[in-house]
Amino acid sequence: MKRSALLSIIIISVLSLGASVQTSETFDIATFQAPRNWNKKTSVDSVQMSTEDKANGTYCLITLLRSLPGVGTSRQNFDAAWQTVVKEAVNVAAAPQMAPTGSSPEWKTEMGFAPFEKDGEKGMAVLATISGYGKMVNVFVLTNTPAHEPAITAFLESISLKKPVAENIVTPKTGPAAASPAAVASGYAFTTTNFDDGWTSTVQEDWVHVSKGNIRILIHHTNKQADAYNSVVMNGLKNAWDVLVAPRYRSARDLEFKPLTGWQAIEFAEGELVEAGTGRTVHVVLFKMNYSNGSGRYLEFITANKAAFEQEFGPYHETTYGWEKMEKMATYNKFAISAADLKGKWTNDFSGSLSYVNAYTGASAGTSSHASIENFAFGPGGTYKWDLGVASGQVGSIKFQSVKAAGRVSVPNTWQITFSDIEGRPRTYSASFSAVKGGRILWLDGKAYGKLD
Repeated sequence: MKRSALLSIIIISVLSLGASVQTSETFDIATFQAPRNWNKKTSVDSVQMSTEDKANGTYCLITLLRSLPGVGTSRQNFDAAWQTVVKEAVNVAAAPQMAPTGSSPEWKTEMGFAPFEKDGEKGMAVLATISGYGKMVNVFVLTNTPAHEPAITAFLESISLKKPVAENIVTPKTGPAAASPAAVASGYAFTTTNFDDGWTSTVQEDWVHVSKGNIRILIHHTNKQADAYNSVVMNGLKNAWDVLVAPRYRSARDLEFKPLTGWQAIEFAEGELVEAGTGRTVHVVLFKMNYSNGSGRYLEFITANKAAFEQEFGPYHETTYGWEKMEKMATYNKFAISAADLKGKWTNDFSGSLSYVNAYTGASAGTSSHASIENFAFGPGGTYKWDLGVASGQVGSIKFQSVKAAGRVSVPNTWQITFSDIEGRPRTYSASFSAVKGGRILWLDGKAYGKLD
């Protein structure tokens, strides 16, 4: 593909990105017009559009990714995305050639491209990063022919982004929504979140209470007895029901336990139960997606009847996919931050290993390991100290690296934290808390930190 031809695409598209146009499809905060007659595949994280000419050996793949929190300026967002999106997908030896920056009153676009090689195939990789309102949206293009320039240009010109609606945070002093119970005292500034889609979350002692209208969901905190490992999924589900659900109801009928086994097992139980406190009959569903990393939590859905549950979340089905509406409710365990909440030391640690085996002899070929620990210590007067230590390599020849910084921290809004120096430059992180029993987890750009003191 000729660079001059590709550059013409980039310049035209950059100047057009963010324009308000009539579009026919929506994904996340983006609306767009997909190339006609191209194959399309949609997942939770992206929309992929592709076309291929097998006779000539040419192809084009366009990937629109879900929006992410920005890491800094529009160029810093682009640089971060180039490392994580482009370089993890294909081998690009050269630095990206940048196009003129494009902007609208609300969004700023950075775009660059470089030749790539993967599995002997050569082509051009293009990345467009659109930044605004603390978010970034990435469009990733791989192609080995200029034949699809019109389609790429039309797609990029069609993109229009929705301005994110800021979540309305309500402190306990103003009182929770009518359907929500009073928040328990926690020592943190924010114990209630009113989301722009109508859901309200409130911190409780044993769960986070989420409600909208007459629908209630309890995001149960980790419970040692309920979460105990059981090799038989059905037995684990029945145990969790007995621990988390049954004690709060007087009687049950039409009770069904319907777990699904798979790579990530699903626990699902439902029935008509009588509330011990009110005497009302309600439909209750206990649900858990057992993610491979162990992050799944039990969610208890409480509705007036089964029809009301299915209207909002869909009916039970015997497949391990298609549960996104129910899974999403776990993300409503999210609360704003204040500067006073940060005091103390917060840490994230990770470790893992990988053993290698000789493909011909079956003998051990060694083991590699990786461990890291990152700490943020927030002191008085808006000061902080940060350190990151990493140990990695083949067992027997582990290499150690560390880096640290200190400076001043600020909270520009209740969903962001800005540090004056992280690895030699200022950094702004998206920030929030999730509630756990007796405390909080601090989330910075999607990474979880627990409090040490």
